[in-house]
Amino acid sequence: MRDWLLSDQPAQLLPARNQMALTLMFHIVFVPLGVALPTLMLIANYKGLRRDDPVALKLARRWSHAAGLTFAVGAVSGTVLSFEMGLLWPGLTGVFGDVFGLPFAMEGIAFFLEAILVAIYLYGWRRLKPWTHFKLGLPIPFVALAGMFSIISANSWMNTPTGFTMGSDGRPTNIDPIAAIINPALPYEFTHFLLATYMAAGFLVASVYAVGWLKGRRDRYHRLGFLIPFTVAAIATPLQFLAGDTIARWLPTAQPAKFSAMEVVTQSGTHQPEIMFGRYDPATNTVSGGLSIPDLNSILVGFSPNTYVQGLNAVSPDDLPSNINIVHWAFDIMVTIASLLMVLALWYAFLYWRKREVPSNKLFLWCAVAAGPLTVLAVESGWIVTEVGRQPWIVYNILRTSQAVTGADGVWVSLVVIALLYLFLAAATITVLRAMARRWRTEDHTDDTGAVYGPRPDLDRSPAP
Repeated sequence: MRDWLLSDQPAQLLPARNQMALTLMFHIVFVPLGVALPTLMLIANYKGLRRDDPVALKLARRWSHAAGLTFAVGAVSGTVLSFEMGLLWPGLTGVFGDVFGLPFAMEGIAFFLEAILVAIYLYGWRRLKPWTHFKLGLPIPFVALAGMFSIISANSWMNTPTGFTMGSDGRPTNIDPIAAIINPALPYEFTHFLLATYMAAGFLVASVYAVGWLKGRRDRYHRLGFLIPFTVAAIATPLQFLAGDTIARWLPTAQPAKFSAMEVVTQSGTHQPEIMFGRYDPATNTVSGGLSIPDLNSILVGFSPNTYVQGLNAVSPDDLPSNINIVHWAFDIMVTIASLLMVLALWYAFLYWRKREVPSNKLFLWCAVAAGPLTVLAVESGWIVTEVGRQPWIVYNILRTSQAVTGADGVWVSLVVIALLYLFLAAATITVLRAMARRWRTEDHTDDTGAVYGPRPDLDRSPAP
């Protein structure tokens, strides 16, 4: 916020950052579904074929059509995002396009491959031999993963830029695209976000069937519909805890200003407390309110209360993140949700170990319902930490966001147009998903042979008399 209000900042900076934030926050919802939902549908598909389970096959088919829809919507929002990189930030793409442009080309190839494979998989229901159809679907999660890898590589490069040297004319030389792709932040960001996609997709899908379980729909369909995605998400949760802890110990040296903002470490030193929430005052460099746990920050960073952690006082005012409170609160929201999901995963493991059944405890089921939207909120919060925490740099310690923004007029207009587009896409997606749900609830009584989505009953292919 501070950057936007300064009089020497370009007029286009505020609407450009808002538009980019809106695009990322909308698109990021569909990434977990695009990456992890194909895995869930293939697990159900395999289970159905291996055990001759028609209920599992029904789930696989329904999830495949939901995956097709969310992939299509994600493709639209992702395409907008790609155009925005060039149109809104020419100072980035025009100068550093040769350095980090290769991942975008890789993402384009992965996108087209995934579109083809998803189309084949959807078309192949009852048109291909069962195992042939399943095998043709196996590459989908890996291709989706390749696309995600490409985008995470580009983003992690912006956090830890490598693969070039800056020439005397201010342009990169000695460019090594592979070194740019395999940059220091990539292993951390990729692992963290990969686990987040499986958590978000798993808990979100399971929450739908948890609602049905609460309404008394305790058939095998709802049982499998809950157990498959929730188990996947529950397995990913403790792994995510380890990944997040590793990143939190890497950031103090890689991006100390971002870490100081995340944890609102005001003064450099040892014995740093862990402050949950609270409000940071930039005028006095102090924090009011919140919950302060003595020494915990230093212990988490270096396993000792004597661990030194750099504070905000050591960062130049011009290099501080644009809104420290947003970064800190987003980080605390993400960590709080992750902690609650960890408890939920352990609770699920205990209850399922006892009865080998969907837990019937109503409190647990309500928590499972809440886990879906809460995980999406955690993903959004994580991206806020990553992007806002890097400010005022678009390429960390090399290029400022204000230097990369477009000088063209009309950014406010494009922001309104994009907002309206996403509002339409959100409404259309919800409408179609609800229409799918209504059709699926009545499929045993409705002939839907003409539908372009949803499982259809076996067709009578006997020749006409």
